[in-house]
Amino acid sequence: MPDWRFLRNVLLKALLLFVVFNLVFAAWPAATYALGRISAYNLLFAGRPRFPFGEDSSVSYNLSLYNLDAMFASHVLAGGPKPADEYRVLLVGDSSVWGTLLRPADTLAGQLNAAGLVTCGDGRKARFYNLGYPTLSLAKDLMVIDQARSYKPDLVIWLVTLQSFPRDVQLSSPIVANNPALVDGLIQKYGLKLDPNDPALLKPGFWQQTIIGQRRNLADLLRLQLYGVMWAATGIDQDYPQTYTPAQRDFNTDATFNNWQPPQLPLDQLSFDVLAAGMQAAGPKTPVLLVNEPILTSSGKNSDIRYNFYYPRWAYAQYRAALADKSRQAGWNLLDLWNLEAEQQFTNSAIHLTPAGEALLAQRLSAAVRPPLCH
Repeated sequence: MPDWRFLRNVLLKALLLFVVFNLVFAAWPAATYALGRISAYNLLFAGRPRFPFGEDSSVSYNLSLYNLDAMFASHVLAGGPKPADEYRVLLVGDSSVWGTLLRPADTLAGQLNAAGLVTCGDGRKARFYNLGYPTLSLAKDLMVIDQARSYKPDLVIWLVTLQSFPRDVQLSSPIVANNPALVDGLIQKYGLKLDPNDPALLKPGFWQQTIIGQRRNLADLLRLQLYGVMWAATGIDQDYPQTYTPAQRDFNTDATFNNWQPPQLPLDQLSFDVLAAGMQAAGPKTPVLLVNEPILTSSGKNSDIRYNFYYPRWAYAQYRAALADKSRQAGWNLLDLWNLEAEQQFTNSAIHLTPAGEALLAQRLSAAVRPPLCH
């Protein structure tokens, strides 16, 4: 017959240990982030050329998660010490930089790397790293730049667009909303005009920080490692559909932007302070090239009112003027490429480019960084 007293004691001890582990885990809020630094990428298989992001893991061998440490650990940038002969360039921005619908070689980083640029003086090889991430928020970009500083960049190229500037969108990006402690630190560090108590920030309670409460995030860390096997075998890191819905070219007569009516864009509601913080976060000796990224300029119905789905003409013109003024005042190096691309070079969004469109953008950027880079 089974020894019920022995079994009872074993179960009670197991339950007690489980409770203790949960309490200890919850008492160390950064535990999940610390676990994110443990990665099979760059060790058992290659690092990813862009941050993990995906909605259908079965076809993309990818997923979206909120652990910035794990995202960096899976990236090729974390593959080891910076080589002595490398001129390191970080590309930061939204999904247009990340490369929606684009193979890694067709992204901006991929095409710039294919250009074979070297430094004009000592011949160091320029290597461009794709740190773009889908969603439009300067605060999200600031998070990336602030953490990427430890990887010793020689240059940061930061691509921005008006939709990333409104103050009320800064904390709504899921990667931002799910990192309240990190956001709190950035607010204090750079004196940002953001509210650390904004309800958009998803601050977990004590029980949500236990192993049980963090089970989804912990499972995502494991899944990211498992998908690395398929990524390494196929090189696929997103879904590449045969067809997609093209970016909107015809519009109604609505002239609003972010629920703001013409004729004046409320510049005090644009997050130029977050932009300034990103410049500071890059480091005192790391130059930043600020790029107003290309947008679709439609020739369709009511295109005299709107350039595209995002932007009415009046708002975008005032944004460009304000960005130029702020850059002159602060001494930022601004490259405005808003109308670089023909509308045929945009795919499923007013900011997503075809491979040919990315090639043209890469050509303009490589020309803009000479010197210090040469062919």
